[in-house]
Amino acid sequence: MSKLKVVAVSGGLSKPSKSAALASAIVEQIARIVPVETTYIEVASLLADLPAVSSASHAPSEVIKAIQAIETADALVVSTPVYRASYTGLFKHLFDLVHYEALIDKPILLAATGGSERHALVLEHQLRPLFSFFQALTLPVGVFANDRDFENYQIVNENLKDRISLAAAGAARYFTKHDSYAL
Repeated sequence: MSKLKVVAVSGGLSKPSKSAALASAIVEQIARIVPVETTYIEVASLLADLPAVSSASHAPSEVIKAIQAIETADALVVSTPVYRASYTGLFKHLFDLVHYEALIDKPILLAATGGSERHALVLEHQLRPLFSFFQALTLPVGVFANDRDFENYQIVNENLKDRISLAAAGAARYFTKHDSYAL
């Protein structure tokens, strides 16, 4: 049985990050259902190099490794904090460096964190269109969390934990319906 190569990308600009914690919680829940091999990419870890990169072919090695991990993953879990009703600029910049055909039909579970529920539509109005450009398959159930759902970067809200379980179960059903990941 092969493991699903999942890459969790967090667009947070600080460490620790609620967006990274959310992505990690989602991947952990998926891993309870299907075998996964996970790579974590945090934009915060690329802050020294990413802003100056104008082309993937001229990127520093850490940025190239992140791009290659994204492009070769079987599936992505993407999570970003919401700033001014959208994802972070450096999260977008990272995906600007991904080859435009690398994500075709790749399943992507969308997640975001924000200061209030007012930002919850970022999943539908910002993230889905971004990954639609790539012709990726955005999974139907996304996860939004607000600041009150965390204590010390740990998820404490039971409703959010239930939403993560629902999204992970849906992702696992998708993966197991496709022969290469059948259990």
